[in-house]
Amino acid sequence: MKQQIVLATGNQGKVKELQSMLEPLGIEVLPQSQFDVPEAEETGTTFVENAIIKARNAAKYTGLAAIADDSGLSVDALGGAPGVYSARYAGVDASDQANIQHLLTQLASTTDEARSAHFNCVLVFMQSERDPTPLISHGKWEGKILTSPQGDAGFGYDPVFWVEDKQCSAAELSKADKNAMSHRGKALQQLLQQLKTRAI
Repeated sequence: MKQQIVLATGNQGKVKELQSMLEPLGIEVLPQSQFDVPEAEETGTTFVENAIIKARNAAKYTGLAAIADDSGLSVDALGGAPGVYSARYAGVDASDQANIQHLLTQLASTTDEARSAHFNCVLVFMQSERDPTPLISHGKWEGKILTSPQGDAGFGYDPVFWVEDKQCSAAELSKADKNAMSHRGKALQQLLQQLKTRAI
């Protein structure tokens, strides 16, 4: 029987990405939306704090082990913004398109050379709500911000995130390439190594 782990997100893009990576380990990823888990209030000022808040909340309401991801885009020219506010950069409940548009507006006068950026992803695994030693991993993906969107795969800021190695945007990558290169892929590889050494 597959081990069930609840993923503390309602974002179907993230559920699919993590499910495809965890399936080989015999882990079934279930979105917290399946359990009517109330949204956790992301009051942290760091990715680590917010991921722990979300994992603890999901474990509390489902009684299952939980994985939470807190991720975002940090643009050097904007002092690391949008950072932990990436999903709501253009306002609460903003669409991906609105967030991208807001970012491009903020960078309108920034030269091509100064548009360096990176995605961060922190993943937290908690065995239970009261797990005193959560597993924490951090993945980083370097790139730069384009002046206009390219590609229609992926989600979030993928269409404006240029991947130098592949000479395309993150939204033009195959699923396999994205999983291998992305911040979430790197964080998950780290987390998988930790999970293998800890009986779940």
